[in-house]
Amino acid sequence: MQLKELNVVAIGGGHGLGRVLSTLSFLGNQLTGIVTTTDNGGSTGRLRKRSSSIAWGDLRNCLTQLVDDKSVGSQLFDFRFDGEDELGGHNLGNLILYGLGEIHSRPLDSIKLVRRLLRVKTPVLPMSETPTDLMAFYPEGLCRVGEISVDKMSMMPKSLMLAPLVKTLPSCVEAILKADLIILGPGSFLTSVVPPLLVRDISNALNQTNAHRVFIDNIVAEDSPAAALTLDEKLAWIEENVGCLPIDSAICHDSNVTSSRIDICHHELHSDTVKHYHSRDKLIAALNICISKASNHIKIAQSAAVHAD
Repeated sequence: MQLKELNVVAIGGGHGLGRVLSTLSFLGNQLTGIVTTTDNGGSTGRLRKRSSSIAWGDLRNCLTQLVDDKSVGSQLFDFRFDGEDELGGHNLGNLILYGLGEIHSRPLDSIKLVRRLLRVKTPVLPMSETPTDLMAFYPEGLCRVGEISVDKMSMMPKSLMLAPLVKTLPSCVEAILKADLIILGPGSFLTSVVPPLLVRDISNALNQTNAHRVFIDNIVAEDSPAAALTLDEKLAWIEENVGCLPIDSAICHDSNVTSSRIDICHHELHSDTVKHYHSRDKLIAALNICISKASNHIKIAQSAAVHAD
């Protein structure tokens, strides 16, 4: 059993999910990306302050990762204005998606239009079409709202929630329930990996699915308090905050990582060009090893999907 035979859902945000989608782009519509939409910094944050909208930046990044980086479409959507005027720092792709969002009644309609323009076969879905922010609660009664504030804290929050609480798309739930393999990460633990898990519809679907659920760890330590956690401490934190543990195994670059709760596939993953990037070829090899180990689990998932249809 190989990746090319499977229905795969990848969940997360930032550059990590974009890298995974780029790596698995050969799957076409057998692959679905579910993207974190809580970012409130940079170009995205400025647009969100202008009028209430979901965070477009990670969605734009994931879409452009699924096309040739030398294409006109990719260069157009990745173009960033320089200078310190009103346009300075803005990403053109973010502005286009924001503008389309003002025209269309649903963010999903805007994303579908961009997918057609860029000829992206893989569905890319927001974790929710409703704007929401991260709210973190810390010891001694401290509370912070927004990804930027969460990232700047020096301590791990006791809990994290979405404000307001939001629902996901039916297509997200359907993709998760029909998947053979679900990938979480890599990326910032608190602001990329965890936010979609806080959407109750998504966590419920992840708890119900028969798919094998794998967590891809970061290659280098992230710049956040989560960097000090062991893998099992991250798993315990997720379980306490989400109400379930939607992870069956992990792929780790660091051979010293251990777990008493899940299986670990240790695999050297760094890119030969950018050391903190996951190599596409090495990541595919690691995923195929993981699939091989979980083959019985995945066969059950495929059988269950056939009977459901």
